Amino acid sequence: MPNRFAVAGPNSKYSLPEAEPAGFWAGLWHGMICPITFVVSLFNPEVRIYEVNNNGRWYDFGFIIGVSGSFGGTRSTRSLGDRCEE
Repeated sequence: MPNRFAVAGPNSKYSLPEAEPAGFWAGLWHGMICPITFVVSLFNPEVRIYEVNNNGRWYDFGFIIGVSGSFGGTRSTRSLGDRCEE
């Protein structure tokens, strides 16, 4: 039975014999839930942060976008000297 939250690992829906490999959307989802999944994986060996049965670069691309989004993306920050004084 595949897991409910579509996390990577031995019980994922992508590990079933008839399943297609994880693609872009699965990679994006796994990247977005990566911080939570990592903490869960410390206590549960059945959970992984990265799906091994994937279709390659598209999964990786989605995973990187998801991870960057979950960790704040590419926000630009300015130093104190660049801010306007009121």
